[in-house]
Amino acid sequence: MAAELVGGALLFSFIDVVIDRLLTTDAVNLVLGNELGPDLVEKLKTALLGAEALVADAEMKQFGNPSVRKWLDNLRDAVYCAEDLLDTVLIKATTQKKKSSCCSLSFFINRHRDDMVDKMEGVVIRIEDLGKQKDFLGLEKIPTGSSSWRTPTSSLVRGNVYGREDDKKALVQMLNDNNEHHLSVIAIVGIGGVGKTTLAQWLYNNQEEFMKGFDLKAWVCVSEKFEVVETTRNFIKEISPDTQCLEHFNSLHHALKEKLLNKKFFIVLDDVWSDDGDKWSNFMTPFQYGKKGSIVLLTTRGNNVALAVQNCRPYFLRKLSEDYCWSMFAENASFPESNGRAALEEIGRKIVRKCDGLPLAAETLGRLLRTKHDVEEWNKILMSHIWGFAVQKSKIIPALLISYFHLPPHLKGCFVYCALYPKDYKFVKDELILLWMAEALLTPEGGKSLEVIGREYFDELTSRLFFTKNNDGDDYFDARSPA
Repeated sequence: MAAELVGGALLFSFIDVVIDRLLTTDAVNLVLGNELGPDLVEKLKTALLGAEALVADAEMKQFGNPSVRKWLDNLRDAVYCAEDLLDTVLIKATTQKKKSSCCSLSFFINRHRDDMVDKMEGVVIRIEDLGKQKDFLGLEKIPTGSSSWRTPTSSLVRGNVYGREDDKKALVQMLNDNNEHHLSVIAIVGIGGVGKTTLAQWLYNNQEEFMKGFDLKAWVCVSEKFEVVETTRNFIKEISPDTQCLEHFNSLHHALKEKLLNKKFFIVLDDVWSDDGDKWSNFMTPFQYGKKGSIVLLTTRGNNVALAVQNCRPYFLRKLSEDYCWSMFAENASFPESNGRAALEEIGRKIVRKCDGLPLAAETLGRLLRTKHDVEEWNKILMSHIWGFAVQKSKIIPALLISYFHLPPHLKGCFVYCALYPKDYKFVKDELILLWMAEALLTPEGGKSLEVIGREYFDELTSRLFFTKNNDGDDYFDARSPA
């Protein structure tokens, strides 16, 4: 299973490499155009772009679907062939140019061009045919880094909040302690599915004594695409639905300032991903005009987001105990109504153990089994292919999947590389960076050294909780979610 995940994660980056070869210098384009024909080069580029847009969806759907997994394997093979042919054309053309005899170059052209063209045309047809299979396989085009599959959130609490009494008290205490500050910014930080949004919803709705002191409150789901203008506009609509449509950023800023002026507010920004400090500085400007004790609460998967927001205090949310996960699973599965059968409870508790402390996983699987009362159906969930991540053949646990699918391709490749090592392997940061360099997993940028880029990659993965410091010392890290 680890091999399939590695292949899917690296395919994004590899297709980009091939496309870059087709978009590189004029000299290279001239050689490729002369040897293969400009039309064939353009067809290859178009086919690769079309296939690349399907990879994100295919990567998510490959688990438990052998047809999609085979599709990814075939696409990877075709892209490898395209890369090999491009290398062959460029190397042979360069070699021939170094020869003094024009006859040698003519001999190369006459002998090899037709063969190369035929082979490349075959590869293009293979990639195009794979693209045409998207409807049959149920694949959709998802741009790199998109989170369109995620359901937007609202401030409404969906059900009971299990096992968070200590977290509730701690957060309320943090909020009360900040009453004397002009503006407090607090971030609930945790891995995807651990219950950040649920806890924020509880705070937003159920703290009557605490919430009584606020003049206004608002909830906005930000998600991955954080645009200052659009998010500001959404806030104004949330606070004042009758506000006339404003287009210019200056007008939006002034309108939001007027809405918040001398008011004590409680604002929730749910599912925040951006760690762009300049964007946050611009966005937060109108919030400085509120009354003392105003609060902005963020939920995010990365501590890097909290660090990017000025004066933001993080609160790290840990996983639930197995008992609380079972309570959530049983409620959503209507377990008492499932005849309370001992066999079902035994299977259900095994499923909950595999949820690894994530309430979202327990809730989702419980709801899936709500109308299923047959032991065989419950066993199918227990034995599902996706659990292959948590056992011997894979070193990446299912609990990381939601966050994993949001990673940029270059970070996916680096993190998935760690799946080649045994579970609980202790990584040394600098050694791992050297291994990433040896495997060509680091993308050169801005004149930075590969060591610097590697450290930036590692730090970003750490901020997203994919690496955590090991108890053995500061130099050792675990590639796993926090306990």
